[in-house]
Amino acid sequence: MSSESPAKKQMLAVPDNFFSAEFLTQHIKDIAAFYEPRIVDETGGFFQSFYIDGEKFNPGFRQIVSSSRMVINFMLAGKLLGRKELIDIGKHGLDYVEKVHYVKEKDGYAFTVRDHKPEDMIQQAYGYAFILAAHAAARTAGAVTHNDDVARVFDLIEKKFWLPDKGAYLDTISADGVIDDAYRGQNSNMHMCEALIAAFEATQDKRYLDRATVLAVTFTRTLAGKADGFIWEHYTKDFEIDWEYNKNDPTNIYRPWGFQPGHQNEWAKNLLNIHRHAPESWMVDRARELFDGAWDLSYDAEHGGLVYGYGPDKKWCDAEKYFWVQAESMATASLLWEATKDPKYVEKYVCLWTYAWEHWVDHEHGAWIGFKMTRDNRRLSNEKSIAGGKCDYHTLVACIEMLRAFQ
Repeated sequence: MSSESPAKKQMLAVPDNFFSAEFLTQHIKDIAAFYEPRIVDETGGFFQSFYIDGEKFNPGFRQIVSSSRMVINFMLAGKLLGRKELIDIGKHGLDYVEKVHYVKEKDGYAFTVRDHKPEDMIQQAYGYAFILAAHAAARTAGAVTHNDDVARVFDLIEKKFWLPDKGAYLDTISADGVIDDAYRGQNSNMHMCEALIAAFEATQDKRYLDRATVLAVTFTRTLAGKADGFIWEHYTKDFEIDWEYNKNDPTNIYRPWGFQPGHQNEWAKNLLNIHRHAPESWMVDRARELFDGAWDLSYDAEHGGLVYGYGPDKKWCDAEKYFWVQAESMATASLLWEATKDPKYVEKYVCLWTYAWEHWVDHEHGAWIGFKMTRDNRRLSNEKSIAGGKCDYHTLVACIEMLRAFQ
């Protein structure tokens, strides 16, 4: 399929009940059904880039974030749906992470692989967060019966990235082993927090939950206190806010300038999931402040959905719509309802699902339609899944969060 002329949208009738286990489970099935018949590369790993209709592109390129997220998808979907064959697909992907992405001589994982050979050995904490989460998912799904791999990856992360005096992880180490001290960021720490919660839930080892709590305090309290209560994206080596980093690049998919509504809401989700296991009242209060504030500043009343970013002046700096922002925000709204029983979170949940059902869900081929759209919900390409960018991890795992909230 050409990537130059986006296909027309097709839409099914809006469901009567976005809360039901039947609806959410079916949506997980529909996402998995798009990837299951076409994702496995019999020579190793997963194909990661597909057009809307499922045609592959860039088949030899693999990126560690997608390699790991696809493992998570199939492990968790397989457990939920009681389908061992999906777990086996997850095991196939995890084997590739450990035998191809992992380079023993470097004691590290390649960020990118091309034609089954490590290509870029830059060490990104962002990528390691999903390696940890992939092993946690394997343990949760019963693909392994021990906690050794979760512990091994965690120890490697500690050795490479942990900054004990900052209560946070550094971001980047060059392929030559040089720490990038010009940059610190919240995004890698946010996903590390998420992965640590998953590691705790998989193993019941409290050190993972304790570390997740340290990260949550650092970013949602200490550092947010430097930015009017919201979490800024970028920091200096000493974790002072860097207002200038990527100022001319508000659409960057990993390090965008501005406040990210989606990231405020993902931190809120992390707080609520920590609170599930070690409740402290401030966590729910902080989650509400982050979600409510992000919603007020980023909801697009004219075209629906949440925009990508706003600046310190509270004005939109990127009004495009990104799939993951909507999915993660729906998950957080469901968890806020679970924690508070405030009906306004049900209203926002339904509002986002109704918007996503019309504009994002691919009712013809399955999964969600693509990575981002214009503000008025016009597709920008026919690329559905992109190595390192989208594999419907956010959408599938969000549905699992919603099931937990509404069960």
